[in-house]
Amino acid sequence: MKFLTATDRYIARLVFVPMLSVFVLAASLLILDKMLKLFDFVATQGGPVSVVFKMLANLLPEYASLAIPLGLMLGILFAFRKLATSSELDVMRAVGLSYTRLLRVPFMFTIALAALNLAIVGYLQPLSRYYYEQLQFDLRSGALGASIKVGEFNSLQDRTALRVDSSRDEGRDLRGIFARIQTGNEQVMVISAREGRFFANRESPDTIILRLTDGQIVQDGPKIASPRVLSFASHDLPIDLPKIEQFRQRGDADREYFLPELLKIGWNDRSSEELRNQTRASLNFRLVEVVMMFLLPFLAVALAVPPKRSTSALGVFLSIVMVVAYHKVNQYGQDVAALGRVDPVLALWGPFVAFAALIVWMYWRIAYVPGGQPIGALETGFARISRSIGKLFKRKRLPDEPVADDSEDAAHAA
Repeated sequence: MKFLTATDRYIARLVFVPMLSVFVLAASLLILDKMLKLFDFVATQGGPVSVVFKMLANLLPEYASLAIPLGLMLGILFAFRKLATSSELDVMRAVGLSYTRLLRVPFMFTIALAALNLAIVGYLQPLSRYYYEQLQFDLRSGALGASIKVGEFNSLQDRTALRVDSSRDEGRDLRGIFARIQTGNEQVMVISAREGRFFANRESPDTIILRLTDGQIVQDGPKIASPRVLSFASHDLPIDLPKIEQFRQRGDADREYFLPELLKIGWNDRSSEELRNQTRASLNFRLVEVVMMFLLPFLAVALAVPPKRSTSALGVFLSIVMVVAYHKVNQYGQDVAALGRVDPVLALWGPFVAFAALIVWMYWRIAYVPGGQPIGALETGFARISRSIGKLFKRKRLPDEPVADDSEDAAHAA
């Protein structure tokens, strides 16, 4: 006998497609919301556009840790909702397949995705978060080669000012250049050129070359009787790069520690109390988010099956609200526990126990109570509200308005 029957394979197909679709949709929405802010930030700092996509790539693990549980739950929910509304679920139940038996394949997906999520929050997410902070630091400090701001005087050195009319190729190809350089002995050198381009200096990594084309150099000073003017076709202007502060080592924030590092720091007496609270809160937050995924199949089934002769989508709405609200409660518990006000175990595992008890009760009602409907009262209230709203939009008949005769209309139609 094969381990997976035809029914299991059928349920797997029903779960996989919406699960993948929800995951891609949720991740895309989160990325698009952040992309606008990053474009504005990079444009303000004068950095290249390519850094935006690098920063978004480093945010993917953080968004995936929320999109994966949401996609898993909605994939299972939509699959069982389709089975319920098409009466296929009644047939499966009639031949002796229990809800627990039907959840065999969804739990296979759950185990695989929980392991993936553990790897993400335990190792990949801290590393990507560190690289994201490093890109922000490099962008602010100029280590990414931020482009020259057009139409403004840019201070390249303490004694050098540069202004350009336009730029291309992410600030490396400049047009309409004006530069003023304060040299030794209080002398001033003014340079104007039609165009210029930056080149790396292999001999000195701390210096770059601004190669100017078709311009003039005017040199003046107290010891020069009359300004000296020199025209050139090509002139190389060396510019010393400012000293850039090195970025910190990974681990300045608790979100950048791996799981083994959190365990080592959280129970190390040599660590400060503040650091121990932060690492313990972060450790419990990551673990409880992963363990919570094993409850999602039960929650999805409990909310997927609508009442008989009903196609209400209230369960879909409630499932999203419950998962997102639980995630926010965990975030609040982590923040409070990191401050040392509440024990991390109580702040994070307390809501988990309450959430688990609610899910177990809902699943027990739908699976083992005949005619049980865990959200039956909410479904009834939602139906009443829907009917009331429908009546408000229904046009009222005037007192002297004749009532249409269906039989007469049918005769004319014939």
